[in-house]
Formats: sequence, C-alpha cells, structure tokens
Amino acid sequence: MSHAKTHLVQRRRFLGHSASGVGAAALASLLNPQLLADSPETEPRAKRVIYLFMHGGPSQMDLFDEKPQLSKLHGTELPASVRMNQRLTGMTSQQKSFPVASSVFKFGRHGESCAALSELLPHLGKVADDVCFIKSMHTEAINHDPAVTYLQTGHQQPGRPSLGCWLSYGLGSENQNLPAFVVLLSRGSAARPDDPLHSRLWGSAFLPSNHQGVSFRSSGDPVLYLSNPPGIDAAMRRRMLDGLAQLNRKQFEVARDPEINTRIAQFELANRMQASVPELTDLSGETKKTFDMYGVDARRPGTFAANCLQARRMAERGVRFIQLYHRGWDQHYNLPSDLRLQCWDVDQPCAALIKDLKQRGLLDDTLIVWGGEFGRTIYSQGKIESNNYGRDHHGRCFTMWLAGGGVKPGVTYGATDDFSYNVASDPVHVHDLNATILHCLGIDHKQLTFKFKGRQYRLTDVHGEIVNGVLA
Repeated sequence: MSHAKTHLVQRRRFLGHSASGVGAAALASLLNPQLLADSPETEPRAKRVIYLFMHGGPSQMDLFDEKPQLSKLHGTELPASVRMNQRLTGMTSQQKSFPVASSVFKFGRHGESCAALSELLPHLGKVADDVCFIKSMHTEAINHDPAVTYLQTGHQQPGRPSLGCWLSYGLGSENQNLPAFVVLLSRGSAARPDDPLHSRLWGSAFLPSNHQGVSFRSSGDPVLYLSNPPGIDAAMRRRMLDGLAQLNRKQFEVARDPEINTRIAQFELANRMQASVPELTDLSGETKKTFDMYGVDARRPGTFAANCLQARRMAERGVRFIQLYHRGWDQHYNLPSDLRLQCWDVDQPCAALIKDLKQRGLLDDTLIVWGGEFGRTIYSQGKIESNNYGRDHHGRCFTMWLAGGGVKPGVTYGATDDFSYNVASDPVHVHDLNATILHCLGIDHKQLTFKFKGRQYRLTDVHGEIVNGVLA
C-alpha cells in the first residue's frame, strides 16, 4: 500500500473512531434524555415543532404592532433621536428623507386576551387566546440571506446545521419510516421576485448527513426517486439494497468513515419511505369539513394551505421537525396590496392548523413557530403616498408568535417604542428564541453540542437565555 493511501486509511480510521464517540454520546442522550435536559426535573412539553417561516420579513406594524398615534405623523420625518444613526441597508441608506408611513390597515382586539391584530388576520384573531405574541424580537442581520441563516442556524454565515437538524441529532425520530426533518415550500400570491432560498438552510453541515431535512415536492413523486423505475419491482430493489449494503460495509471496514454507515441507513429509510410517504401525502381520506377549515387552496398541492394540512398529518405520524417556507414577504414597494395577498394565503391555514391540532389533542405537545427573518421600517422606502408605501428591512424589532407545546397561551410579550423602531421592553434575541424552543422540547441549549474541528458547536453559539415569560 502506498504511503498516501496508508495516510488516508489512518486518517479515516481516526475520524471514524472520533465520530463513533460523538455518536455514542448522542445515542446515550436518546436512551437517557436527562443528559440534555435543563435540569433533572425538566419534563419536555413539546415533542415536535412546526415552523411556519414567512420568507422576506413581514411588516410588524401592519400586522401585530399597532401604532395608531402615527397616523398624525404620516409623511413627517422620522426623528433622528429614534433612528440614532443605526445601520441601514444599501436600499435606503442614501435616502435624503425618512418619512413616517403609518399603517393603512385597521386593528381590532381579539379574544379574552384582547390581542391587537390587523384586519388582514381575521382568522388568527379567532384563535388569539391560543397564541403567544413576541413583539420584541431583534437581530443584527439586515439582509435576507444572513438574517434567515442566523435565525435558523445561529450564525449569519453558512456552514452550520439548522434547528431541524439539531433536533434530529439530539432527539432522533419518533417514526422510523419517515424523516425526522421535513421541508415544504410554497410561493406567495404577491407578484414579486422571490429572494433565494438555499437548500443549505435544511442541510446538516458538519452533523451526520442523516439529520438533514428532506424537501417534499408538490408534483410527481413527493421525494425524488421514490418510485421504482420501469422493470424494477420491490423484490429486486431489496436485493439491490442488500448487495449495496454489503459493499458499503466492506468499505467501512477499510476506511472507517462513519458517513458510510450513514449512507446505508439512508438507503434503508428511503426504502421504507416508498410505503410510508404515499400514504402520508394522500389526502383523499380528509373530510370536506377539514378542507373547508384550511381554505379553498387546501386541495391544491404546493400551496401554503395544503402544506399546513400536510404538516398536521406529519405531526400525527411523529415527524420531529416540519419546516414550512412561504415566500413573497419582501415588500419594498406596493406593501398595502401585496401584504393583503400574502395574508390571504396564510391567515386561514395558520388558524386552521392550531384548531386542527387542538381538536386532535396534538397542540399540547406540538410547538408552532411563526415569523420571518426580520421586520420592516416605519419609514417609507422611496416615494410615500396616502394609501401606498413600501418598507425596508428592519432587524431592530419585529414580531413572531408561538402556540402550543409549553408556551403560555393568550399573552403578548415585549413592547416596542412609539415608532415600532426599537425594543422598549423585554428584548428577545434570535439566540434567546432558539434557546426557548429547545427548552420546550426538554433540551438545555448549552448541552446540545457537536465537536467539529476541535471546537464544540451549538445552535446558540455562546449566547442565549430562556425567555421564561412566554412559558406555561
């Protein structure tokens, strides 16, 4: 054997044994969940997460953060004392004027909690007492890709696992016939170019690749290559997999690369998915009442409504992390018309998902998370009109909401200043939100780590505080 090949084998053997040690620790945490728990007394309230991600940055002051006094200031200059020379995007940094754009939408109070919601969210208003609104979210990122990456991986630069991957790694799967982490995509009704949505957002990065998210498609096979090609039946597929596994095991004996065993496991999961996925995605057994609850789009594959219904079915079957991306929320112009379209897409399905999980006894152990990567500016981007305006990206404050799985229902947490520009009380950072989500699942965010290149990594990096004020 050549010197180079000997070196390669020795290196792979070392990495294999090292990774086996990490894998053993992860396995031990599954057999004894208290190893990752916040305290010996911690009991997880949530078993799974449905993350409804509004890609582009929903406008908080047009949906959740009511500021009626600003109608008197519409068109006037945003005070410099409010803006405080904070960092702006390149799209508005050269504006000579920053005119206040008050919301054109009316707000109402809903439920016993008297939650303030825009007229664009009438269905969500009917379930407001099941929802916890966090109005004091904030982030350092001001552009889409770093902001989305930050919220979902804990770092603005690519190369780290997302929340779904961490949960798959830390908790495993409840259903061995389905992936622990599934991704569903939908396009919004607002006619605007979509910002890039990269598959690395559900990639496993340095975690073993079996923890990456599996993206389901809305047409053809839900997962690529799920069906056998012509001339291949189930028995022949089984023989092929057995032969391939035997070859891979021989290769593992030589290289000791743990990804080889991961590959074997993934082939086996794909084989089991041939039976489980068609049953999962077949909506023919759903009642007319259910379809009516989710809205007219629920029968159209690939819509946000259909994906919400699919998310409920996945939750029933023990999928650990269900990620829905809904695109089209980047309203730099024509916000009033485009925001109306976006809310029409999501308002009824979101409320239906809460009601559906609740009536099936699943809301108590399913955590729903709704929000985008940041909010929007109170000042108008470009020209402002009496009934039309656009808003730039704004990370200084924005709103997200949670429901179910260990979260206190019917509360509003945190507040912003009079211009919805800065957090006024109870700030919640991206890392704090992620620490709290993990806590709801019974995980101490400081304990869920993975050693890579000599350093222990975690979702919250070296930050994060649990937001006790939103916990039941």
